[in-house]
Amino acid sequence: MENNEKMKEYVLKKAHDNNIKFIRLWFTDVQGFLKSFDITVEELEGALSEGMGFDGSSVEGYSRIEESDVMAVPDPNTFQIFPHNSDGNGVARMFCDILESDGSHFEGDPRWVLKRTLKKAKEMGYTFYVGPELEYFYFKSDNGIPETLDKGGYFDLTTLDVAKDLRRDTVIFLEAMGIGVEFSHHEVAPSQHEIDLRYTDALTMADSAMTYRIIVKEIAAKHGVYATFMPKPIFGENGNGMHVHQSLFNGNQNTFYDPKDKYNLSQTAKYYIAGLLKHCKELVAVTNQWVNSYKRLVPGYEAPVYISWARKNRSTLIRVPGYKPGKETSTRVEFRCPDPACNPYIAFSVMLAAGLEGIKNKYVLPEPVEENIFKMDKKRREEAGIETLPDNLREAVNYMESSSLVRETLGDHIFYKFIANKRIEWDRYKTHVSDYELNSYLSIL
Repeated sequence: MENNEKMKEYVLKKAHDNNIKFIRLWFTDVQGFLKSFDITVEELEGALSEGMGFDGSSVEGYSRIEESDVMAVPDPNTFQIFPHNSDGNGVARMFCDILESDGSHFEGDPRWVLKRTLKKAKEMGYTFYVGPELEYFYFKSDNGIPETLDKGGYFDLTTLDVAKDLRRDTVIFLEAMGIGVEFSHHEVAPSQHEIDLRYTDALTMADSAMTYRIIVKEIAAKHGVYATFMPKPIFGENGNGMHVHQSLFNGNQNTFYDPKDKYNLSQTAKYYIAGLLKHCKELVAVTNQWVNSYKRLVPGYEAPVYISWARKNRSTLIRVPGYKPGKETSTRVEFRCPDPACNPYIAFSVMLAAGLEGIKNKYVLPEPVEENIFKMDKKRREEAGIETLPDNLREAVNYMESSSLVRETLGDHIFYKFIANKRIEWDRYKTHVSDYELNSYLSIL
């Protein structure tokens, strides 16, 4: 409590010293859309102490109309100043925890779900670290026709990568806000890019991922183009993924590393991977929550659909990047199916919960599959016992609905709100008549 009071004092002083006039208070709805309202610096002290009330019934997946009042309480640890304020009225942002009017945590707050899951990990002796790789496209506009800016490919530079200035400006903006960046580059598909954030604890990273998505879009808009994290915007090209590198630490020790193991993986890491493999069908509706997500999760475009793990093989769902001598702390597990249009708070939560379940119940990890699964026929995959992820949103939601693990992790409020929302999305999608159907059938039927 004393440390929290010190942080509040620090925020008030920093706001004053930097001529901050407006503070954007941020939180997300159940689907991960960023919500925001501004307060002036004069209201900041009151907001930090008591929160700011708003109508939760107006936010997707929050409150019913008869129980709508909730409080947004800024987290002083998330205070960051936006760079480039030319009018002298500085702007900062803070993420909020959402509370009920009686001061209890609001069950519909995705950030609270992650905090709750991280507490369970801490009780087992672990701190959860993640490093997501969020891919996105630059298009000329958002008018529904994906016109690319270039024809470049993986790591291309020279004149093919006309968006390098956009990436550079984005990286500078992110680092000015205290968000560490490892590197950025052109991705495989035309006009596709990636900026990798330096790994950190999961709560900080969830906040950073939300900040990242809005900054990528804002910088693109300033350059007169449009950025999208849509999982599969272009037919025939790779989609946008969000491979999530994850590890569990105990203090400064990476509990996933074991120098005596042939894979340099501890038993804890093996249990964790086994947990992800066992529960992945149940949680994929969260990590890949849109109808369009499953247009990416198809064989042939580097997207992982086969439930298996490996060290070097990128056709598997889980990859363990190679160990480098002296880099024990970098031992990690890469979960490859999520896409960047998920809600990172609940996505990180269900992945962690699955891994912890593997540790608690000592799940047995099968042998790795180093053979290219994309080149296996169905019979060979069946012989190897390799199953696949759900291939559409409806199937994924059905798996999720039957999962006690996901329900316990999300809590009943978000669990049922999320499922209801996704069923509405599926119903709208299945009744839609697409261009494919018109082009294929109208002239012949």
